[in-house]
Amino acid sequence: MSFGPLISPEALRDLAAPVRLLDVRPGAEPYAAGHLAGALHADVDVALSTALAPGFDPARGGRHPLPAPAAWAARLGAWGVGPDTRVVAYDAAGGGIAAARLWWMLRAAGHERIAVLDGGLPAAQAAGFAVTSAAPPPVPARPPYPFTAWERPLVEVAALERLLRDPAWKVLDVRSRERWRGETDPYEPSPGRIPGTVNLPYTDNLGPDGRFKPPAALRAMYLELLGGTPPERLAVHCGSGVTACHALLALEVAGLHGASLYVGSYSEWCRSGRPLARG
Repeated sequence: MSFGPLISPEALRDLAAPVRLLDVRPGAEPYAAGHLAGALHADVDVALSTALAPGFDPARGGRHPLPAPAAWAARLGAWGVGPDTRVVAYDAAGGGIAAARLWWMLRAAGHERIAVLDGGLPAAQAAGFAVTSAAPPPVPARPPYPFTAWERPLVEVAALERLLRDPAWKVLDVRSRERWRGETDPYEPSPGRIPGTVNLPYTDNLGPDGRFKPPAALRAMYLELLGGTPPERLAVHCGSGVTACHALLALEVAGLHGASLYVGSYSEWCRSGRPLARG
């Protein structure tokens, strides 16, 4: 039976098999205040990036660079995740910060049994799930996950420059429209956008209930954006490579596969001395 890329709280409640729950809300305090029973914490700054590593420089790889595959493989093993493990990731932002990033990193490691909890923690609580501040029991460690290189397409900044000049490609920025237009940016030193990009905020993937729109609606929205460009010729970015994964997840739900992730995103580009656009 297929598993993922999304799972509803109702389906999660009915699952008979064991599941590794990962709480992907940033910061230790929200997790400590209350999480789903048994959930381990997967902080984006600690576990899903090298943002706190010695010598970290957002001008080289952006604000949330990917860890080395070997480090990610070891992290998965420490969480007790192997190829046979069902994993469910959740946050409190409809998957945007940063359950979709964890989904992408597991799929890019070749892991198939990974789903994002649709609607996140709020939807789970509305469905009757209780939260607890109790620490989960220790997880028996497993060997490092058996992968050695990212298996989903990535684009580095120099390659992105070439793609921006290629009419056969599109480059999508999923930040808010205000940030894309350069009107404001609370995270970067220089508001603006990468010249030549198109904009579709990742929040447009969600309905008013905070859950993903139906697959047909997502497919229509992204096919209109692509305008005939194949999805495998789409490169996606955001501010730091986190919410971009929300669009990649939405594309997966829509049945549109093969888009690339530019992890460094605008946070790397705007610090690199390359041109910026506004308006």
